[in-house]
Amino acid sequence: MTDVRVRTRHGLIPTVLDVEASGFGQGSYPLEIGLVLPDGTPHCFLIMPARGWKAWDREAEKVHGISREVVETHGRPVEEVAWRLNGLLYGQTVYSDAWSFDMSWVGKLFDKVGMPQTFEVAALSELLSEAQQRVWDDTRRRVEHELDLRRHRASGDARILQETYRRTLGVAA
Repeated sequence: MTDVRVRTRHGLIPTVLDVEASGFGQGSYPLEIGLVLPDGTPHCFLIMPARGWKAWDREAEKVHGISREVVETHGRPVEEVAWRLNGLLYGQTVYSDAWSFDMSWVGKLFDKVGMPQTFEVAALSELLSEAQQRVWDDTRRRVEHELDLRRHRASGDARILQETYRRTLGVAA
């Protein structure tokens, strides 16, 4: 896979992905996949639950605020979302702060439709230097405060992560 990042004054900016899911455990599935491309372009896909996707955790719903009614009414079919993700991300490595969960949920989407996934999901932490790791939490809190996103949703979370990464690039080692 290729690592497609945009060069800035301080370094390279990755594509960042985030997933909101129906729950936290076994049987959970993706409800929304958000990503921000290296040039800052956001994409967000609300996903209609596929046949057999029944698990629903009210605690997860409290976190992301996406009701089952919303995804059943406004969600896109899993085939369409998989096709569009492959089109946007073909051959790339994209990064997530919750790699093990997000990789699993993205994989579940592609498995459900029997379509090969043409991009890789990797841990954002792989890109962080020790200096970035030291300032990450404080920088993220500042970014969250400045962006003042009212909803905990996938594309907003991806934007926060990408902006935090961008701001920590200039940190001296």
